[in-house]
Amino acid sequence: MSQNDNIDDDSEVDFSETMRESTELTGPVSRERADRFYDRMRDGIRRYLDKKGSLAGKTGEYLLLAPDVFVLLWRLVNDARVSAKNKVMLGSGLAYYLFPLDIMPEGLLGPVGYIDDLVFAVYLLNRMLSDTDEAILREHWSGSQDLLTSIDNVLKAADHLVGSDLLGKLKKTIKA
Repeated sequence: MSQNDNIDDDSEVDFSETMRESTELTGPVSRERADRFYDRMRDGIRRYLDKKGSLAGKTGEYLLLAPDVFVLLWRLVNDARVSAKNKVMLGSGLAYYLFPLDIMPEGLLGPVGYIDDLVFAVYLLNRMLSDTDEAILREHWSGSQDLLTSIDNVLKAADHLVGSDLLGKLKKTIKA
């Protein structure tokens, strides 16, 4: 058994649990469920990056943003100052994170599968900034980097992260 097989086995257990939970029909995402998903995602990404080391490169930095962006979406959906239109849009971002069969499925790709979730969510957040005070977003941000800088960096790297074909599909989904 190679070292890569061990990585895949560890990731498979984490993502099987995530997929099982994401397919439960429990209604809206509760704080407890969001926290569990965040913790599992963060732990899985950290283990993956620890095993990959420098091979993960710049992608690793973006992967570490994925859990913080997820919890930001959840917090904004639950903020009374956010418009109903934006809550629906952000809810689609939460659903995309939780849905097991998206463009880059986590169940097949491991933590790298969160890249498309991150790009989709960042496009939604960027769109939301057109009619929402950035202070509201900053208030809920728990990431270590500046939120607007993080959004800008992900948008600039999106083509590289998910490929231009996938990026086009994500953009079309957002415009719909």
